[in-house]
Amino acid sequence: MNNIVLLFVCLLLGIALRVTQRFHDHAHLSLNSFIIHISLPALIILQIHSVSLRPEHLLSIAMPWIMFSLGVGFFRMLSARLNFSRETTGALMLSGGLANTSFVGLPMIEAFFNASSLATGILIDQLGTYLVLSTLGVTVATIYSANSDSRAAILKRIIAFPPLLALIAAFAFIPFELPSWISELLKRLSDTLAPLALVSVGLQLRFDQAKGLRSALATGLGFKLLLAPAVLALFYSGILGRTEEITRVTLFEAAMGPQIGGAIVAIQHGLNPPLVSLMVGLGISLSFLTLPLWAYVLHQL
Repeated sequence: MNNIVLLFVCLLLGIALRVTQRFHDHAHLSLNSFIIHISLPALIILQIHSVSLRPEHLLSIAMPWIMFSLGVGFFRMLSARLNFSRETTGALMLSGGLANTSFVGLPMIEAFFNASSLATGILIDQLGTYLVLSTLGVTVATIYSANSDSRAAILKRIIAFPPLLALIAAFAFIPFELPSWISELLKRLSDTLAPLALVSVGLQLRFDQAKGLRSALATGLGFKLLLAPAVLALFYSGILGRTEEITRVTLFEAAMGPQIGGAIVAIQHGLNPPLVSLMVGLGISLSFLTLPLWAYVLHQL
């Protein structure tokens, strides 16, 4: 559970740095840029190089793709009825449609299931969540940003997105053994992702702004923590009839709080940063109440 403690400590440090004005107002932009260009690519290359894909994992890997698609449709449908702005709708898609399947997900799998199920979590995270973020996620972020670009510009952003380039490089390196010093370097760089991301979120987390965001916040967290996992559970267990351990772990990953990487991409594109910060801060916190309930329900399948 050390990862969980680290998340909350870094979040609190970010809040403290903002309150004491130790960092300037736009310091989070520099942190976010480092995360997108260095930390996240290093993590992707390191993790993908060691994955071992089996046919039974395909439905698990599909989960983040299905959940993100559900989120895009759900928030697009509600945005007109609830008068959400374009930026708010995009923010909810990025923060409500992607689960924290690594920094929260992996330690939670170990706590509520077993260490042998971590391989499933890693595959969901790398070939599901991060690949969705690198393709569909950056597409949504670009389309819903205030300065929406042409189709050619959107395609250019996707192709040049550092995590996607890292993913391509990672697959290219799979047949080769990485030197130990490169693996260690990648590990050290990837270890900076969670601390920097949570400090960045803490720098922007302002609970005094929650009053004007209650409707969007309740909608986003309700979908991420309750509705999306419930729909996926119905699909996997009810429609597909899958109730084995790998399916339980897959659905448990779907119930995690909002993904940090998706939040960083949303903030970089100006998609309602106060809302995104609250989605991450409150979403991860509330998930520690909802996850034990989901674990109990899934163990009954």
